[in-house]
Amino acid sequence: MHDWITTPVTAELLRGALDVESTEHGVLPHRLPARARAQNTDEQLAMAESQPSGVRLVFRTRATAVELDALPTKRAYVGAPPRPDGVYDLVVDGKPAGRGIVLGGTVITVDMAAGTSETRPGPPGTVRFDGLAGGVKDIEIWLPHNETTELIALRSDAPVEPVPRDDRRVWLHHGSSISHGSDAASPTGIWPAVAAAMGEVELINLGLAGSALLDPFTARAVRDTPADLISLKIGINIVNHDLMRLRAFGPAVHGFLDTIREGHPDTPLLVVSPILCPMHEDTPGPCFPDFGDIGEGRLRFMTLGDPAERASGKLTLQVIREELARIVEQRSAEDPHLHHLDGRELYGQDDFAELPLPDDLHPDAATHRRMGERFARIAFGDDGAFGSD
Repeated sequence: MHDWITTPVTAELLRGALDVESTEHGVLPHRLPARARAQNTDEQLAMAESQPSGVRLVFRTRATAVELDALPTKRAYVGAPPRPDGVYDLVVDGKPAGRGIVLGGTVITVDMAAGTSETRPGPPGTVRFDGLAGGVKDIEIWLPHNETTELIALRSDAPVEPVPRDDRRVWLHHGSSISHGSDAASPTGIWPAVAAAMGEVELINLGLAGSALLDPFTARAVRDTPADLISLKIGINIVNHDLMRLRAFGPAVHGFLDTIREGHPDTPLLVVSPILCPMHEDTPGPCFPDFGDIGEGRLRFMTLGDPAERASGKLTLQVIREELARIVEQRSAEDPHLHHLDGRELYGQDDFAELPLPDDLHPDAATHRRMGERFARIAFGDDGAFGSD
């Protein structure tokens, strides 16, 4: 039996969230501030930013047991096998120390063919980490990167206190579902988390599944968030959604960078172009789900674009890479802290041959680790954009 102490979950205990909303049950971490959320009308982005990718509870304690009550919002898909429960990763003094799940929760069942969804409310659950070593230690509980998670109560068998900020640099990264975590196995396994651990930096992950679309409110969120390092992974969602033509893309990138530079004029800023995705290398979007194998638990994606449409300004990954390289080269003449990275250095043709994209769009868990290790080596190396001063 444990003599439990309940500690309110507050913003002081959370890292990686830009806003914390009080709810009927507890608190809900958000990865976009309230003003940005108020300007958004897209349900996909609303879901993505409320999924706490990269968000973690951080506290110092002598506790040997810790419990967290949470109300997850899970997703199910008509015709597909159940999705695995979201994972909570425990990190103690910087080292992996456990993993758990929360059963129950609200379930949103999506019929992708019909474009409809149904919500079934459910009860909260508890994840417990027991048998921890005694003595003072810093504990991190990384929240599921792919489940909206309301935090209700934190219990421990010894008092907890916030961990003071150290001198580690803060790295803010923005990108698509690949940065959000896509098919990573756990929240510390998403490639930005792998890179942050290797680079010994504090991560703020603005990877927003399906929603890295150069939205001005996202640029303002980056502008207004304190950070020592910034990276932007741009391109795949622009093509997926068939969002704009080349004529609009270049000025939109300039505007996005201009806005960020209003708040971070001298911050190292790395623009990363898309990783390899064969179906979109030379073929525009839009991209749609292919339901042919969904009964066997395999959802794939396909493009409905035509390579001939490039002549009318439709965007492909090759076109976007060329345009991003051109823009960064142009701007870097007056902005020496602006850098460029070809995403194929993180995942390219040889990697695709060894570790193909399971659904033709998103990397698997092994690829996330490889991308994170490569980004850390390239960006945080001595000669990298984020090399130590």
